[in-house]
Amino acid sequence: MGVLPPGDVLRCALALARNEGEARRVLLGRLPGLDNHRLGGHTGGNLLLSMMEQYSGDFLAAVNGLRALLGCRGHVWPISVERSTLCARYDDGSVRRGEVEVDDGHARGLRIEQLRREPPAPIHPAVATAIEGFDAAVIGPGSFFTSLMPTLLVEGVAERLRAVPGPIILVANLLTEGEGMRDFTAADAVRWVTTTIGRPVDVVIVNEGHPRHEVLARYRDEQKVPLPVGEMPDGCLVVSGAF
Repeated sequence: MGVLPPGDVLRCALALARNEGEARRVLLGRLPGLDNHRLGGHTGGNLLLSMMEQYSGDFLAAVNGLRALLGCRGHVWPISVERSTLCARYDDGSVRRGEVEVDDGHARGLRIEQLRREPPAPIHPAVATAIEGFDAAVIGPGSFFTSLMPTLLVEGVAERLRAVPGPIILVANLLTEGEGMRDFTAADAVRWVTTTIGRPVDVVIVNEGHPRHEVLARYRDEQKVPLPVGEMPDGCLVVSGAF
């Protein structure tokens, strides 16, 4: 629809909302198919945020308006508002562009060797100012190669994270994502983040508790298995539990 993808920003705002449960029911409900109407299948919240952006002419103003509407405790900022495409180079030498294509490569068993953004996207000034005031930074969880890493690849993010006075904390995912991550570990995630931001991850939070067998079986059908801890780099504190 010619607007920035609102889904992740919407979920962040809902997590901070005054009445999260009710807001989720209203804003995450999807419109019916409407005889193949172009709005069918979209969530009410995505449409609201997109309409607010078109009305205000500014995505950040739309996010702030949604934040006020939901009574959010805290702030939500898009890391950048510039158009940029995620590109992944795999271990077979192939390159795929865009989140859907990158995920498809994972599903086919290809392993990512390098990520980049084309063209480079600069950090939003509001985000740059916010990070400069951080005491610490918590990264994740979320789709590792298509949600978390693209955020860290934005120009200006790494430099500001290196200047944060307190620890860099990574919340490891519960599961791998696709056959291409079959041997991926929380330690690998730590190394990817460390290399990308140019500063060691100080603390990683990892899960050691597994759900019921039937739940794991459903995830295995989606090529997802519990994320192993792996061998952590020296100096990285591991906080583990049945999360």
